[in-house]
Amino acid sequence: MRHNKKFNHLGRTASHRASMLANMAISLIMHKRITTTVAKAKALKKYVEPLITKAKEDSTNSRRVVFSYLQNKEAIKELFGEVSQKVGDRPGGYTRIIKLGTRQGDAAPICFIELVDFDPEMAKTNEPKKKATRRSRRSGKSAEAAPAAETVATEAPAAEAEAPKAE
Repeated sequence: MRHNKKFNHLGRTASHRASMLANMAISLIMHKRITTTVAKAKALKKYVEPLITKAKEDSTNSRRVVFSYLQNKEAIKELFGEVSQKVGDRPGGYTRIIKLGTRQGDAAPICFIELVDFDPEMAKTNEPKKKATRRSRRSGKSAEAAPAAETVATEAPAAEAEAPKAE
């Protein structure tokens, strides 16, 4: 029976799962984006988001609590330094999962999980893109051809006028 099953065990023992999620969380914090399977990404999201929330308050106790999960000093420095400054005003939802398709070897669904505030392509512009208008070929040709014909006609006599003077 699966009464009160709250999380995916990922087919691993508790100690293996804890160390795997800790390693993945360290990689996510250090590199800001990692590629993994969808099931692992969803488990990692539940694992790392409370740690990022805890890192918003930079106190000795919160550092010790996060260190008990991650066991990596460089990741703790990165999390409490750069990451906590970027997500300081965000009320939650620090990670984003984007599905990529399936892995070639075993057809496992693959995705990448990233920290939301560190994606330069998503953050650079939130302006709506200019919508392309559809035009018929006829109206486009007549509008563009008329000015082009006038410029050619006005430039040709000037070129001919300069040529005889040079002789």
